[in-house]
Amino acid sequence: MKEILQYLFNHHTLSKSEAKAMMIEIAQNKFNAAEVTAFISVFLMRNITLNELEGFREALLQMAVPVDLDASDAIDIVGTGGDGKNTINISTLASFVVAGAGQKVTKHGNYGASTTTGSSNVLEELGYQFKNNTEQLNEDLNRANICFLHAPYFHPALQSVGLLRKSLGLRTFFNLLGPLVNPAKPQFSMIGVYNLEIARIYQYLLQKEKREFILVHGLDGYDEISLTGDSKIITKSGESIYSAEDLGFNPVTLEDIKAGNSIQETAKIFMNILKGKGSEQQNSVVLANVSTALYHTGKFDTYENCLLLARESLQSGKALKSFELLINA
Repeated sequence: MKEILQYLFNHHTLSKSEAKAMMIEIAQNKFNAAEVTAFISVFLMRNITLNELEGFREALLQMAVPVDLDASDAIDIVGTGGDGKNTINISTLASFVVAGAGQKVTKHGNYGASTTTGSSNVLEELGYQFKNNTEQLNEDLNRANICFLHAPYFHPALQSVGLLRKSLGLRTFFNLLGPLVNPAKPQFSMIGVYNLEIARIYQYLLQKEKREFILVHGLDGYDEISLTGDSKIITKSGESIYSAEDLGFNPVTLEDIKAGNSIQETAKIFMNILKGKGSEQQNSVVLANVSTALYHTGKFDTYENCLLLARESLQSGKALKSFELLINA
């Protein structure tokens, strides 16, 4: 490790194969906490390169616990996290509304490392028991239209550095890997990214694959469609900028979509929204992301129809039903 660190401290970058080898050795606990912290710190001082991201990703996918899910047209709605905004769990809420609208979801998530409440935190607080058994996950998917894959159960490297990431409390390159290593390999991915430079790297990486992707970025620094400002949406066919009004909503403020100060508070807000008791602004942000995700699947002719489906899923209780079927399995 000492040689690699010296190499990186001299402003060099890793090749794809070097990055892959490093991630495998980290997962195998070949280095102590100080060495891994120093390695991670390199990428706090500069952006990761495409080769490095590809290498780290290949390693994680190669080592992942395999899962075979009956969902050839599923979607994952996920963000990198690390935008520092401490918003409600928009992508997780959107996942249940999408499931309630009839679209299968294979949601990949983790505990919050640079935020108070990640998707795993809120679901665990609300009673969900993590699973890595294919049969159980398929049962969840068939019953609730959604299953949840807790990242450390499928990625030994993420498990080995989990405490270290939490103690750092900073956005690291592991934030970037999470959305790219869903072991279910869904056909569709809607990924929120916290800055445009990272969006470009994701775009280069994902363009090579047959699976479809959509990247979303709030231009005022959010890793989702936040409606606090304009959003950039990038797909294989191009990119566009949308205002809140373009998406059918009024603008909101950061205060409107703030999470709680604890996991318990945030979980309570989460359930209020699913039960139809959310504020207009909270509902709007969730529905904007849901509508965009549904439209991305190509199953619906217009965005407006997707918005109608999204509203109906939330307001009729279908989204809540999907949540209850998953939690009470």
